[in-house]
Amino acid sequence: MTTTTAVTLNGVTKRYGDVQAVAGVDLTIRSGEVVAMLGPNGAGKSTTIEMLLGLVRPDQGSVQVYGSSPAEAIATGKVGAMLQSGGIIEDAKVGELMNLVAGLHKEPMPVAEALDRAGIADLVGRKIKGLSGGQKQRVRFAMAIIPQPDLIVLDEPTTGMDVESRRDFWASMHAETARGRTVLFATHYLEEADAYADRVVLMRNGKVVADGTAAQIKAGVSGRTIRATVPGADLAALAALPGVRNVETRGDVVLLQCANSDDTLRHLLNNTPAHDIEVTSADLEDAVLAISDAEEESLA
Repeated sequence: MTTTTAVTLNGVTKRYGDVQAVAGVDLTIRSGEVVAMLGPNGAGKSTTIEMLLGLVRPDQGSVQVYGSSPAEAIATGKVGAMLQSGGIIEDAKVGELMNLVAGLHKEPMPVAEALDRAGIADLVGRKIKGLSGGQKQRVRFAMAIIPQPDLIVLDEPTTGMDVESRRDFWASMHAETARGRTVLFATHYLEEADAYADRVVLMRNGKVVADGTAAQIKAGVSGRTIRATVPGADLAALAALPGVRNVETRGDVVLLQCANSDDTLRHLLNNTPAHDIEVTSADLEDAVLAISDAEEESLA
């Protein structure tokens, strides 16, 4: 690695007509970190990644990758990317495509090794157009690592993969991060961010609204969720309890999001036929929703 800092974005903005896609993002990613970027559609994740890769120029601010411009970092093989958009040559065989990509780099990984790391060595003779969506994603991953990059950028990498393929993909990614590579990935799967990222960056309305470990972000959201079976529950009475933020029902099962779960539990035990009671702390999804709701309220 040429520096302890992999990525630096300072005051980056990008507008498309009347739409402010990115609104002043400051972000630093250290070498060796695995960073998940979260946020709803339109939050600015993909545009931020495109600017980091030099595919789009910011209107304002600066982007540096290993101390140089994105174009320079990519030209020297420091960056590998796996994007949602952009096609691959459908009529080519996997091995042919990989040989083509390898020929574009000065010191590429052997094609057979890249295919093996991506878990698709058995597809070398298959045409791209005959692959499943998940298999095509694995081909894109093999293409991303063939320049032996210091930084791997992944935009929704497990889209189109089934559960087993997603698990195998992240096992492959673990092997890459164990080699000291830096990883930035955008995902809609919050469990992936929780399980695999050292750090979570949450974007909303083109801004970074939370940045920290998954544990830190979850800890910032107070309260717990009570799940209980309550036949004939009086939902209005439950919703009116002090500290109850939200009530959901699924048949006889009631989900209560509570600021003070102790008081709510006492009420359930003393005044209702509740049973099969579970109390859980906020998970990453709860935290993301709470932060997003707070951000929307601040803009209202």
